[in-house]
Amino acid sequence: MNLSRKKKIHMNHKKIIRIMKKYNLATKIRRKNPYKAIMKKTQEHRTFENKLDRAFTQTIPYKFFCTDITYLFYNNRVAYLSVVKDIASGEVVAWHLLSHITMELVLGTISKMKKYQNALIHSDQGFHYTNPEYIEKVSTLEMMQSMSKKGSCIDNAPIESFFGHLKDDVDYKSCKTFEELRPLIENYIQYYNCDRAQWDKNKMTPVEYRDHLLAVNA
Repeated sequence: MNLSRKKKIHMNHKKIIRIMKKYNLATKIRRKNPYKAIMKKTQEHRTFENKLDRAFTQTIPYKFFCTDITYLFYNNRVAYLSVVKDIASGEVVAWHLLSHITMELVLGTISKMKKYQNALIHSDQGFHYTNPEYIEKVSTLEMMQSMSKKGSCIDNAPIESFFGHLKDDVDYKSCKTFEELRPLIENYIQYYNCDRAQWDKNKMTPVEYRDHLLAVNA
């Protein structure tokens, strides 16, 4: 184009390419901006309306769930715990523990929710929960998504409460390996569901309160 405009030399672009190759001439190529690629990928993520709207007093089990991820630091390492909690009963219905924070963390958790169709699952607006893979998985399970407002952890208070109790009650920092940590978390969740009575659940454990609510609503 410039040869034609400025030098009045008309030459086919293929010939120019051949000459450039012959003399090892190369032009600077504008490479793709990695930040633009990240922005494009981010645009594929979606947020959802806060359908739960802090309605934490529920009386029907298996209809409203909350979920989140917490970090567990031990022996100069970190593990990631993903949990789903039933808002009505307080029972932990699904969890997944990994030594790395990938999409498998939340996908592995939500995969254990196959029997809870037509339920609502509430989360924050974190990368994992706005990811197209997670959104598709929730949709496949015929569940509805709800999300906290950005920067408002109180919108997901029930799951934050569970994580607080876990970190107060479990000496996870003394673990030397991931293999030591897993049974510790598994045993605590079993204890929390089946043995730990709660004042706001009529002094029942989450499992007892779940059965009580199911009987009342039968």
